[in-house]
This record gives sequence, structure tokens and C-alpha cells, in this order.
Amino acid sequence: MKVLRGAAVLVLLMGPAVAVAQEAPHVNLVPEIQHKSPEEKAQDAIREKAYRESLRKIPDAKAPNDPWGDVRSNEAASAKPKTATTKSKKSGQAAN
Repeated sequence: MKVLRGAAVLVLLMGPAVAVAQEAPHVNLVPEIQHKSPEEKAQDAIREKAYRESLRKIPDAKAPNDPWGDVRSNEAASAKPKTATTKSKKSGQAAN
């Protein structure tokens, strides 16, 4: 008897879910491939050429602005990092 009640509840709950699923808009996830005419290809080439020319007109980036440059000394900025010195191993102990 409990099984029949459970099945009836599931059927009643699935009814609205099926109705909502059928009303959902159909979405095509794989669009159709559109072939371009020779005129469209020529227009695309002109746009691409204009884009590349506009990129060439952008001035080169200057050196990065360092607001703390006046505070630092020139020696600290140009100093090379120290290399680590090797320590001699004690005799009789194994390295872990």
C-alpha cells in the first residue's frame, strides 16, 4: 500500500515537470555554418588590414613608472642577489 502511495505521489509531481519541459524554448547549441560570399571576404580583409594598421599607430610603452624610485638608492636597485654558500657536511652523519 505504501508503494502505491509513493508511486502516485511521484506521478503527480512529474506531471507539472513534464509540462514545463515541453514549453521550454528550443535552443540550438550547434549553429549552422554560414559561408561567406567573396564580397564579404573582401570586406573582412579590408577590416583586418585597417585593424592591423591601427595597432601599428599605438605608441610603444614607456618604462614602467616607479613612484618609489626616488626613495630607493641606486645601489640597492642594481645590487645582485648574493649566492648561497655551501656548508660542509659533518663527517659520520648521513644526509637526510
